[in-house]
Amino acid sequence: MKGFDFDFLKVSLTDVADIIFVALLIYYIYNLIKNTLAVNLLLGMLIILIIWFAVEQLNMRLLSTIINKFMSVGIIALIVIFQPEIRRFLLMIGKNTFLQQNKAWWGYLFGSKNIERDNLVRIKPIIDACKSMKKSRTGALIVFVKFYDDQLFANSCEIIDSKISKRLLESIFQKYSPLHDGAVVIAENKIKSASCILPLTDNDKLPPQFGLRHRAGIGVSETTDAVAVIISEETGEIAYAKQGRVRMNVSFGELEKLLNKDF
Repeated sequence: MKGFDFDFLKVSLTDVADIIFVALLIYYIYNLIKNTLAVNLLLGMLIILIIWFAVEQLNMRLLSTIINKFMSVGIIALIVIFQPEIRRFLLMIGKNTFLQQNKAWWGYLFGSKNIERDNLVRIKPIIDACKSMKKSRTGALIVFVKFYDDQLFANSCEIIDSKISKRLLESIFQKYSPLHDGAVVIAENKIKSASCILPLTDNDKLPPQFGLRHRAGIGVSETTDAVAVIISEETGEIAYAKQGRVRMNVSFGELEKLLNKDF
């Protein structure tokens, strides 16, 4: 009995690595675009490609010429259309590198293990302010960024550049404060700005009870490496947004752990 001949199927270690890298790339892209308008954009582009193929086969010259002109600027169009997703993709790669994921070990090896304890001290005024605002049901949106982008924030904010304090955060979000609308941005261990207007998320699958604060917090976490703490004015519930995803009903213990990790 003659067996099957698999000589044509020669798989090397390079091929295996190639397949793994492509799978990882697809996984990252899927995480970036799921539950966003980018899915609809990709679907629209796929439909155009199918039409283009059909037009070429049917030899429809006029329509083929029009679509060819459109396809000739496809790469530039892709960069423009998917600029937020490309930015998030590069940020995600940077945040998941070996050095970034193991920075705690590097800190320990080089004698800076006390950074984590110092971070808890910096976080305490924020946690205390959140406790007070949750109790009084004061709506708030606090955004934490690693690098303060003047172009993104300063043009739509009131610059404060002050030390982080519980009373200052409470006074900013107090109902009759002129700065209570918008977000507070914290970076470099300072309250950098307040009353910031942020981009809203395009996600159309969010719960209907999400207001502008939630949508702005999710939106800024989609387009930058920021994380956002959102306090609902209606319920006092605390939400935590990161990379376009939101965790609801966060306890103060969870909030402390999340901020200690991300801030």
